[in-house]
Amino acid sequence: MNGTEHTRQGESPARLLPWTSPEGKPCYLVGDGSGYLWRMADDIECVQLGMADDLLGHADALLAERRATCAELRYLARRLTEALRDVRRVAESRGARLAGRSDEGAALRGM
Repeated sequence: MNGTEHTRQGESPARLLPWTSPEGKPCYLVGDGSGYLWRMADDIECVQLGMADDLLGHADALLAERRATCAELRYLARRLTEALRDVRRVAESRGARLAGRSDEGAALRGM
């Protein structure tokens, strides 16, 4: 399932969640956009985006420091990679939900 497919007529597309299974596979949630897991996913996305923003500030400061060590830069690169992966997942999830809304709107206009 790619997150934009509808599971049943009239149901929202599956939402890509901001975490993976223990095997590293994507997790999806099907629902109407309410409920405990939906709110938890929203909260985790907010935390991930906030952490990425904080990390960017740290990266700016470290890169401005001319005496940053290779170990510090390597650590920064690892953290930036993790943050970018999280932000990409949030963007994919939100983009799929927006595309699903556009598809629903087009279907309703065509009726």
